[in-house]
Amino acid sequence: MKHTPEIPDFLDRRDPLAQALHQMRMTGVVYCHSVLSAPWGLDMPPMPDCLVFHVITAGSGWLLIDGEPARELRRGDFALMPQGVGHLFLSEPGAASEPLFDLQREPIAEWLEVLRHGGGGPVSEAICGAMRFDDPVARHLAASLPRCITIEGLHTPEMEWLHSSFRLLAAEAGQRRAGSESVITRLADIIVIQAIRSWVESSAASQTGWLRGLQDRHVGRALASIHRDPAQPLTLADLAREGGLSRSAFTARFTQMVGTPPMAYVTQWRMRVALARLQERRLPLAQLAAQVGYDSEAAFNRAFKRVTGLTPGSVRRGATGR
Repeated sequence: MKHTPEIPDFLDRRDPLAQALHQMRMTGVVYCHSVLSAPWGLDMPPMPDCLVFHVITAGSGWLLIDGEPARELRRGDFALMPQGVGHLFLSEPGAASEPLFDLQREPIAEWLEVLRHGGGGPVSEAICGAMRFDDPVARHLAASLPRCITIEGLHTPEMEWLHSSFRLLAAEAGQRRAGSESVITRLADIIVIQAIRSWVESSAASQTGWLRGLQDRHVGRALASIHRDPAQPLTLADLAREGGLSRSAFTARFTQMVGTPPMAYVTQWRMRVALARLQERRLPLAQLAAQVGYDSEAAFNRAFKRVTGLTPGSVRRGATGR
């Protein structure tokens, strides 16, 4: 299990987007080196709260997601599903597929396994990964991204870092030397974060909503302050001061970009954090209430029920059942 390190203060104040990307540290990671001989097909189930990716290291494959055009992936191409949407990964459109978890896989290390599958024809290879992230900032960022991000293997100077990482990833998966699993997990973290950053910097879709607010020098600073410590007592005046605007100008700008008034967002964010911690940790409710800025368990319970429609106890019981 990986642990998210504390966020350096300079990331919070100078670059809120960097803070959000910094939170994309994954837990519950599984990587699979897939050796696939045509014809082949993998039926990948939905994996909520997970990020799923495929890196083609040899040959090619087709990615099919309901409601979207089929995508052909060739050697050096990268596909990222930030919300873990279910999809088909095929040797060619129309190829028969089998549920991924019905296929036998060979465990190599704690986070690494090998899958050999297919009909014995030409071989394609891919590094596939499923990463779970628990931090609310990371979850919110993933929810703001499209269902699929693809990066083509075009060898431009700007993308050379990506292809160098892919080559090293493929070499480590193929050779499996001492420490290969550690190299693969760290490389995958870097590739995922860089791919998201490239999409944010180049896509017009990233200039709307919460992502736009995160990149705005006024609203972004306030968002970083909210995300940094949900227990801190925040007022509208505090947030406006952080954003460098008057209260009225800040409220209008924040609401326009984020879609929620600032103090309503503070409450919603605290409940997001509480929800994540209820699902992952066995904290006394009074302690959890204090961690998200409430002096009493009763006040926290009322706010949680108002925002989520659930009680803290029901969320905890559901998490225990899972």
